[in-house]
Amino acid sequence: MKLFYAPGACSLSPHIVACEAGIDLELCKVDLGEHKTESGVDYTRINPKGYVPALQLEGGEVLTEGPAIVQFIAEQKPDAQLAPEYGSLDHYRLLEWLNYLASEVHKAFLPLFWNGTDEEKARAKKSIARHFDHIESRLDTDYLMGDDFTVADAYLFTIAGWLDAQKMDTSAWPRLRAFQQRMSERPAVQKALREEGQLQK
Repeated sequence: MKLFYAPGACSLSPHIVACEAGIDLELCKVDLGEHKTESGVDYTRINPKGYVPALQLEGGEVLTEGPAIVQFIAEQKPDAQLAPEYGSLDHYRLLEWLNYLASEVHKAFLPLFWNGTDEEKARAKKSIARHFDHIESRLDTDYLMGDDFTVADAYLFTIAGWLDAQKMDTSAWPRLRAFQQRMSERPAVQKALREEGQLQK
């Protein structure tokens, strides 16, 4: 399988999940500004939406949208227990977290990434802070779903990393900071970061 990614983007989440599952992905870096792959291919021919991640399967099919991709990867290696059993209440709790992170928390950052006005950026930061207040209140265990890592944690780790990139004060969220530290120590996270050039080898 081939993962189309951009360093610092949300494509880090499925990359981490693949590393946790012990699945070696072929990586292809994408220039999101030019919509070109590192080999010069027009990325919109691979993913017409133009953004990462995209996962090209062995048969040539392309799967997009991070929450769908992380669930797909988890189901390739059920013994790794990266997601609750399908049909269980915890399975739907996982979907609840993935949808919240994708539709609310992730999207709240967009004005900060794509040249929003000062007013839009200020409004975005207030929205982001409200979301992380909620996440902080729920992080009373090591991970979002309890004591064990799930694919939702890879997504949260990725998004929460943008707080530092945007120089936002995280001192009000000590549980989140402890979570980020715990995640950063996981070998799979370190492997994914190294492979993307975000961590020294």
